[in-house]
Amino acid sequence: MDPTKTGPIALAEQRLRWTEARQRVLAQNISNADTPNYRPSDMQPFAKVLSGKLAEKQMVATNANHLQGSRHQDGRTIKERISAGRDPSGNAVSLEREALRVADTDSAHATALSVRRRYMSMFMTALGRPQS
Repeated sequence: MDPTKTGPIALAEQRLRWTEARQRVLAQNISNADTPNYRPSDMQPFAKVLSGKLAEKQMVATNANHLQGSRHQDGRTIKERISAGRDPSGNAVSLEREALRVADTDSAHATALSVRRRYMSMFMTALGRPQS
């Protein structure tokens, strides 16, 4: 039996993958803080991702001469609505908001990692293997 495929461990690993993807999205927002007309993105809430109601969007060739795309967008990333807080260049990135999101994501990552480690430790103890 693979303990990483069941229950809390699988859920923690799924949360870790979500936090990794969110950190990439937030880093992209921060790196584009000076890009004119840039609209920041964020991830769908983890609860919505967990419910499995998000469909993957595949790139489709609309012409026989088009190449097949190798990238897909997974529906978890969403562009934010245009807000009144845009600067004169049209950029809508708020570094303060992004910093709070990064801190929140870091906290969620640490929690998920802790849950995974504790459950793996319990499995190892139950198997009689010493912890190092």
